[in-house]
Amino acid sequence: MTEKIRKSAKILVFSTEKISDPAIDMAGLLKLHYPPTVYTITVPCSSGIKSRWILHAYEKGFDGVFIAADGTDCVFGESCTEKTGQLVGRTHVLMKEKSLDPARLKMAAICSVCSESFVKQIKGFNEYLLKTTNP
Repeated sequence: MTEKIRKSAKILVFSTEKISDPAIDMAGLLKLHYPPTVYTITVPCSSGIKSRWILHAYEKGFDGVFIAADGTDCVFGESCTEKTGQLVGRTHVLMKEKSLDPARLKMAAICSVCSESFVKQIKGFNEYLLKTTNP
């Protein structure tokens, strides 16, 4: 019997409504292709994401979680990137405790016009996840 190899990892993206959401929407409008198994949840600010949400995504079968952070463009405060980075660091510790590869959580600043950057990040993340999570 031949094993079926997946072509797309299941990725949950936390995207911010004012900054990264427009870039993701524009990627679709520009017909920039990325894996069809990418699911997006919109949040007001990436620093408000909780570790338990990320861990819950893995429990529900997601291969990876990508945080499309606001970077310095955050309308909620200058420390957004720092707070989101701290969240990622804390979550990496929790992931190690649960024997989850911390590289399955990725964060990158995605500005409102960074559609190509978003697609490149997701495609690279998908490739990594397929190499490390495929049976």
